[in-house]
Amino acid sequence: MDENTKGPNDTPTRGPDEGMTPEAMALLPKVQQAIDEVRPALQADGGDIELLGLTPDLRARVRLVGACQGCPSASITLSFGVENYLRERVPEVKGLKVEGPQSPFGFSHGGFNPEEY
Repeated sequence: MDENTKGPNDTPTRGPDEGMTPEAMALLPKVQQAIDEVRPALQADGGDIELLGLTPDLRARVRLVGACQGCPSASITLSFGVENYLRERVPEVKGLKVEGPQSPFGFSHGGFNPEEY
């Protein structure tokens, strides 16, 4: 099993193209580009985001890593930062599906603006 198919604690997870529809496969490069555009904002705070693929209903499967994993601001960053930016750049995407550990908190400072970076 390669590094891209391991989840937290080295548990297997689906690869980026497993179970994806042809429509999802066609959108994957655009989604990856959008994720790459917001990545510097997350990295500036010691975190990162990984694109794991797209669900059949066109939700981006992502995992937060580093300082973002378990951060109280994670849910706001995902909703108001990553998800909104992703849906603006790739309107076909219906939302996010976060995999792996998530923050138990539902409040934060109000997200970030990826255009600042």
